[in-house]
Amino acid sequence: MKRVLLCALLALPMLAAAQDTLFGAGVRSRPKYDGSGDRTVELVPVIRYYGDPWFARTTQGILEGGARWSVRRGLDVGAQAAYEQGPLDRDPGASFGVHLEADRTLGRVPVNALVRLRQHVDTDRGLELDTRANVGVYGAYGVAAGLFAQATWASEKHFAAYYGVRESGLLFTSLGALASYELTHRWQLVGSVEGRHLSDEAAKSAIVQRRSAAYASAGLAYRF
Repeated sequence: MKRVLLCALLALPMLAAAQDTLFGAGVRSRPKYDGSGDRTVELVPVIRYYGDPWFARTTQGILEGGARWSVRRGLDVGAQAAYEQGPLDRDPGASFGVHLEADRTLGRVPVNALVRLRQHVDTDRGLELDTRANVGVYGAYGVAAGLFAQATWASEKHFAAYYGVRESGLLFTSLGALASYELTHRWQLVGSVEGRHLSDEAAKSAIVQRRSAAYASAGLAYRF
């Protein structure tokens, strides 16, 4: 159960300006590992907490927590520790790193951009660099919906540990949609779908059975 609760919920970005705290749980359907032809269903947490300077969240694709500081209005830098899935969905671990995050509005449309570097605690698993963008597309009648895109690059050590190939560079790209619905003032339904595609470098691995896969999640969260 401890391992299950450490798994990260797919992204639910901040579609509204308010930094309300959310805690909850949900379920997620995903491949056993990126590239696997088999699937698994697991329990996942829903977390969004922003203090000063501490934070914890599952709203940017992984379960992470740490501290962040404002550089200027709408621009923050931070340091984080995060849960990391293990190779072939075995031996999960952790990473530490830094990130730069911007929150803007284009007219009335909220836009979030994130650059995040993650070094695995097990140094043999290498490091990853995430670039991610979230765009709100609808917000009315208790519904908030958005789209997101992400590209992740990885070091040679990461490719070797997870895929057994001597490569480095782009690991995967993904596109997704997400939404929340206010059941009451305090309770929210949240959900997301994502399509993820492995790069040519990862596809060289003998363990890759499918380059493209779908992720889906649904959960219930309480707003404080």
